[in-house]
Amino acid sequence: MGGSAGAPGAQIPLSVGELRVQYGEKVAVQNLSLQVRAGEVYGLLGSNGAGKSSTMRCVVGLLRPTHGGVRVFGVDPVLDPIPVKQRVGYVPETPLLFDALTPWEFLEFVSSVRGLSVAVGTQRALSYADALQVRAELNQPIATLSMGTKQKFQLIAAFLHQPTLLVLDEPFNNLDPRSVRIMKELIAQYVRDQPRGVLFSTHTMEVAQQVCHRVGILDHGVLKGEGDVATLRANLARGDATLEEIFLRLTDEEDGVREAVRSLGGG
Repeated sequence: MGGSAGAPGAQIPLSVGELRVQYGEKVAVQNLSLQVRAGEVYGLLGSNGAGKSSTMRCVVGLLRPTHGGVRVFGVDPVLDPIPVKQRVGYVPETPLLFDALTPWEFLEFVSSVRGLSVAVGTQRALSYADALQVRAELNQPIATLSMGTKQKFQLIAAFLHQPTLLVLDEPFNNLDPRSVRIMKELIAQYVRDQPRGVLFSTHTMEVAQQVCHRVGILDHGVLKGEGDVATLRANLARGDATLEEIFLRLTDEEDGVREAVRSLGGG
């Protein structure tokens, strides 16, 4: 079912309903339902293979769900991909850039595709490049850049058209501490007083606790827990639990961690 400005959920940045993703016999995501509210950073947490990237690829229309669906401001990214892509900024876990281009050529291309004027695209690209200290690399071939620098330009490309939904899959990979701090502040500012949302995945519990308003904990494609840290603590009856402890408890990894440490320590 398609969507429009008057469709149910049109003011909700992201709704995922009964989402199932299956690759042959392997089920990557099992009946996942969640919402990203306006003004919210929602963290999707899980170990490698938990289903985070598959979920995000469905959100941006790169993967067709096996069952269930996604709505971005009420619009189905499978049936109406263009309006969804216009509203979304996406950073995949692995940088997807054109190695034969320079970052400047790449950002000019992104700006053109996004319908920005030359003046606006140039001003925004230079502002982000200065903030992330990569102006000197703008005219170097992308193929010669470090992974961290590539990640910075991928983030700039995602923010360039000021999308109303940001989908950030491990966005801090390979970033230096200064850039991580800037991106944390930028993401917080981005949803403040604006009808925007951010779906954010990370392996780092400390980052999730600092950046996200609510989190969903995925384990083998199943949503094991959801809420802010206070809610998750209350559900576990552990008022002092860290997000890392909550994650390990909900994914049944606590005992395994202890056993691994014990075996490595020889005790």
